[in-house]
Amino acid sequence: MSMFRIFDVAGSAVSAQSQRLNVVASNLANADTVAGPDGQAYKARQVIFQTEFLGATASAGVRVTNVVEDDTPGRRVLDPKHPSADNNGYVTYSNVSAVEEMVNMISASRSYQNNIEVMNTARSLLTKTLQLGQS
Repeated sequence: MSMFRIFDVAGSAVSAQSQRLNVVASNLANADTVAGPDGQAYKARQVIFQTEFLGATASAGVRVTNVVEDDTPGRRVLDPKHPSADNNGYVTYSNVSAVEEMVNMISASRSYQNNIEVMNTARSLLTKTLQLGQS
């Protein structure tokens, strides 16, 4: 594999993790929202990754193929005085688990950082190789 392919592989991973972080941010922003006028609460979203082959070489990257909604029912709380309560007095909140989303955010952030470090290391190695050729 060419040294330059490392940038393609790590770049695809950085892009995918960036999308993952955006989805996590959206989930966290809607963690405590209640059902809207349509009666449906916000549903947590998850990113689906897939291997992406890069050109005719044996290298592979990653890409986001889909963002799917979690069909787990939202949390229901008895609060008859709440303006969004249903006929039985229950308020439906989103199904987002803040703890799970924080773990997901840390994982995506670390993966993003690791791939940036891979690109920085490859850049450094290429620079040193060029410097050797100048001597």
